Amino acid sequence: MTAKQRVEAFVQLGRFLEHFVVEKPWENYNDGVSQADHEEFSKVIEDVKHHNGWFTPDMVRMSLKGIRTWLYTDTLENWLSHYTFKEHPKTIAVIMAGNIPLVGFHDALCVLLSGNKLMAKFSGDDDVLMPIILKYLVQIEPGFDAYIRVANQRMADFDAVIATGSNNSARYFESYFGKYPNIIRKNRTSVAIVSGNETEGELNLLGHDIFDFYGLGCRNVTKVYIPEGYNLDKIFGALFPFQEVINHKKYANNYDYHKAIFLMNQDKLIENGFILFKEDKSIFSPIGMLNYEYYSDINSVIAELEKEKESIQCIVGSNYVPFGKSQEPSVQDYADGVDTMKFIESL
Repeated sequence: MTAKQRVEAFVQLGRFLEHFVVEKPWENYNDGVSQADHEEFSKVIEDVKHHNGWFTPDMVRMSLKGIRTWLYTDTLENWLSHYTFKEHPKTIAVIMAGNIPLVGFHDALCVLLSGNKLMAKFSGDDDVLMPIILKYLVQIEPGFDAYIRVANQRMADFDAVIATGSNNSARYFESYFGKYPNIIRKNRTSVAIVSGNETEGELNLLGHDIFDFYGLGCRNVTKVYIPEGYNLDKIFGALFPFQEVINHKKYANNYDYHKAIFLMNQDKLIENGFILFKEDKSIFSPIGMLNYEYYSDINSVIAELEKEKESIQCIVGSNYVPFGKSQEPSVQDYADGVDTMKFIESL
C-alpha cells in the first residue's frame, strides 16, 4: 500500500463512522462497507453497554464524533507531512486501555498510517468496538489485512511497544518490555483553573470537561483551582444541566460509595445530588467527586502544576485548553505529551 492508499482508507472509514455520530441512514455508497455492516454496527453501539456498562450509546457516539474529526484527507496529509517513515515496516505491539470507548484508536491510527504493522492487545473493557472498527478498515482496504494482528495470548515477534495502563501495570510493562523501544503511559488526569471572570456559559462548558465519559478519561477534569472568596454556587449552578449523570447506575454507585466513605470519616463535603465537592490538595479524585482548592496567587498554582506535570494530561482554563474542549483533542494531541509518530519515525 502507498501512503495515499492508507490515508484514503481511513478517510473512507471516517465517512462510514459519520453515519453513527449523527445517526444517519444508510446512503448506499461503495466504500467497502455494506448496509449489513451499517446495521451491524448500529446494533453494536446499542448493545455494547451490556459488555461494559460505562459504554452507553451516547458515550460511544461521543467518541466516534472525536475520531471523525481526524479522518479527513487534508487533516491526515498535513499531520503526516511532519514525519518521514522508513519503507521497511516494523511490528509495533499496542497494549490498549479501555477506560473510554475506542481510546486505543489513535495509537492504531499512528501505527497503520505510518506504514507499520499493528499487533493489537485489546483491553477486556473495549474488546468489542476496537475489533469491529479494524474489521471495517480491512474491508475498505484489504491491504491492511497483512498489517493487523490481534494478540489474544502471549505477545511475541514485535519490534516496539506502546502500552497504556495504570501506574501499577506500568511497572509490569517496564519490566517486561524494557528491552524494546517503548512508550509506556501511566495514570494521568486533568485540572481546571477558574480565574473568577468566567461567564456562566464558560462554567457550563466546564461540565463537559468533568462529566463527559462519566469522568473516566485522563482528559477529564478531577480538580478545580478557584480564587479565594469565590462563590462555589456559581459552579454548582453551571453544572446543574449535567444532573442526569446520576441516573447512570455505575456512576450513582460510585457517588454513593464515596459519599458514604467520606461521611464516615467525617470529611467535609459539599454535594448537590450528583457530584461531591471536596477541598483537597490532590489532583486526582474518584468518579462522582470533584476536588477543589482555593488560591491567592495564580503563580503558586502554576508552580504547583509544574511539579505535577507528569500526572497531568491537560489544563483547562482561559489561557490553556478552552472550557468544554478537554475531550476534543486534535489528531496531533498526543497522550502524555509524547509524540507517538516521532517515536515510530525513530524506529
